[in-house]
Amino acid sequence: MLALGFLLLAAVAVATVGGILVSDGDNVALYGIDMSAMALFSVGLACGVLALVSLRLILAGTKREVRVRREHRKLAQQERHEPTAPPTTPPADPPARP
Repeated sequence: MLALGFLLLAAVAVATVGGILVSDGDNVALYGIDMSAMALFSVGLACGVLALVSLRLILAGTKREVRVRREHRKLAQQERHEPTAPPTTPPADPPARP
């Protein structure tokens, strides 16, 4: 999720910068597509929403990684503090007499 969030955020940044650089009048051509100022505004709004979604994905991925690291650290501490008991094997049954 973390990588997906960063990829989505990079795509949003490219689209936003492209939209800012080409806006000079009523009609603009964003990556070869002619659109009105209102359409460009809608593209910017969509970029904002996607940026929020990508930041949420990054946050969720980071929280998951922190939780997993914390669990691994806790398990490692438990293993160090608890003495390991030798494996117990059940007693063998005496052979049956005929």
